[in-house]
Amino acid sequence: AQAPRRRRTTPAAWWCTALPLCCAVRRRRRPPLSLPVFDAHTMAPAVQAGPNVEECKAIIADLCSTFYSQGWVSGTGGGISVKAEDGRIVMAPSGVQKERMQASDMFVLTPTGDVAHTPEARRPPQKPPKLSECSPLFMAAYELRNAGAVLHSHATECVLATLLDPTATEFRCTNLEMIKGIAGHGYYDTLVVPVIENTARECELTDRLRETMAKYPMTKAILVRRHGVYVWGDNWIQAKTHAECYHYLFKAAVDMRAIGIDASVDPAAKSNGGPISQKRPRVDSALARANGSHRVRAVVLDIEGTVTTIDFVKNTLFPYALNNCGHFLRDTWDDPKTQRYVKKVLGQAVDDVADGLFEGSVVAPPMAPRRQAIEAVKANVRLWMLASRKVPALKELQGAIWKGGYASGALPKCPLFADVAPAIRAFVDAGIKVFSYSSGSRFAQKLLYQNTTDGDISHLISGYFDPASCGRKTEKQSYEEIALSLGFSECPGDVAFFTDLKDEVTAATDAGLLCVHMDRPGNAIVPEGALPSSVKTITSFEQFVI
Repeated sequence: AQAPRRRRTTPAAWWCTALPLCCAVRRRRRPPLSLPVFDAHTMAPAVQAGPNVEECKAIIADLCSTFYSQGWVSGTGGGISVKAEDGRIVMAPSGVQKERMQASDMFVLTPTGDVAHTPEARRPPQKPPKLSECSPLFMAAYELRNAGAVLHSHATECVLATLLDPTATEFRCTNLEMIKGIAGHGYYDTLVVPVIENTARECELTDRLRETMAKYPMTKAILVRRHGVYVWGDNWIQAKTHAECYHYLFKAAVDMRAIGIDASVDPAAKSNGGPISQKRPRVDSALARANGSHRVRAVVLDIEGTVTTIDFVKNTLFPYALNNCGHFLRDTWDDPKTQRYVKKVLGQAVDDVADGLFEGSVVAPPMAPRRQAIEAVKANVRLWMLASRKVPALKELQGAIWKGGYASGALPKCPLFADVAPAIRAFVDAGIKVFSYSSGSRFAQKLLYQNTTDGDISHLISGYFDPASCGRKTEKQSYEEIALSLGFSECPGDVAFFTDLKDEVTAATDAGLLCVHMDRPGNAIVPEGALPSSVKTITSFEQFVI
């Protein structure tokens, strides 16, 4: 007799619980190609959420020994904590020799910070285990930044960095290679690390630290004057990387000051210790009257309707992405990047259905076969593009599809307006950094500047912003984030933003940026009086004279 076939069970996955499926799943003899499961909110792989508690203990013991050898946690100072896969926090104790710590010495806290496990005391003269006074500060990073690990260092370079200017509330540096190691930053960016004043006891720093985290949403570290630094990351690896890069940058800034170089000054604006270049852009007389002959130090450019035509985006780029989505997914299915795009699209669909964000998004079942998953992604891409949605999941996939189009020659070069490339070069020659801010992903923006009718001019663009990195283009907070990232949070008017859309003009102006409205052929007509009175409309960058 034939043995009864065992029914195959489907593992539970976050994107299908109590949600309708787009279609019935056909039973197949061969196992279906599975889609890795991702967390609905962070989009991190659920199977890679973090090490377990015992692994966290071993990691901390190893890191404490490593950091001791670097002079970061000497004299029992400093601390380390790591979030485990189940949400519990593993934390090094206080007042112990960090280089001699063992996995069994660690405290375990609940996700809310209550002690769940206290390690056994060692034999005298070792002190009884004591929860680190850093605990409430570490928990602030877990709560406010969804950190995966938090480190605290007492390194000398951290202390000296806070004394470069004893009254400053920020540490700044720019044009240093290791800035690239801090998430969300590039070589040309001005790295800003807030500095808070010290207190007699670390636990009393909590309120200041939390307030500063709220004020500086882009920072991954906070310096404490004459004390040290707190650093965090999405996981222990990123936190360790951040810590190493920050320590390098702090030491570099201190060493540079010793030989008369200010690490916070852009070398393009100051040459060989000489006076800062006076070559700065001056606006035409109308703009000068409106803005008080304001001196611009950074320029942020919109793309569609500002540097290229709306027609090219709507009738060339968008149709290409829509028509080639299926081909791209089938041809590159086994590529980990493609799997990430698929997971993000399907994850966005789940959020749409669960939260009522967008009607009609198609949800795929867990462990979906390749064909079914591709059809679900295609359906969502078509639906979202027709609705002009600007969600990161869609924008990242579009950029990947366009990359293939440019590489194969199927996509034509981006036709820049005739005044754009000369204007960007003039800004750069004047020592003004140029940045891009578009609804498209940062990758897609760079791709566009690499493939223009004026050649590859991406090297002239110092950085890119998109909704995933700083927020929607119609929200004031997005432009505040940009000003903060560029180092102009206290003087946002030093940043000029060029765009064709009224709502973006309003949001940027409300944030304090110097905003210029672009009136290009094919752009929507903005009624007279619809723009803030301080904003002037120009038809060409030639009216914004260098």
